[in-house]
Amino acid sequence: QAQLVESGGGLVQPGGSLRLSCVASGRFFSINAMGWYRQAPGKQRELVAGITSGGSTNYADSVKGRFTISRDNAKNTVYLQMNSLKPEDTAVYYCNAELLLGNGGSSWFSYYWGQGTQVTVSS
Repeated sequence: QAQLVESGGGLVQPGGSLRLSCVASGRFFSINAMGWYRQAPGKQRELVAGITSGGSTNYADSVKGRFTISRDNAKNTVYLQMNSLKPEDTAVYYCNAELLLGNGGSSWFSYYWGQGTQVTVSS
């Protein structure tokens, strides 16, 4: 069984920074794309940033220039460095990863979610 575990959330003042981490563990062969999503109260979950296995990245317009996604493939970990945080960045942040699973002679990709970590930007 595979799982994703996030860490690094918390309370920060506007203009501050936080770094989120997400580690994948358990039984899987490899990790394809990884990403961070967020969901604010009363709103739909939205993509914040994504990164492919090769390191290509994409960002939501609202975070471009402020957030940076990166990954350490040796550690099965994806990071989200968040700078110049704004109150509108307040949300639960979720990690997502596409894992290659297998059983006997078969293999398949499956998406996994972390449990979420709260980020609150407030003075």
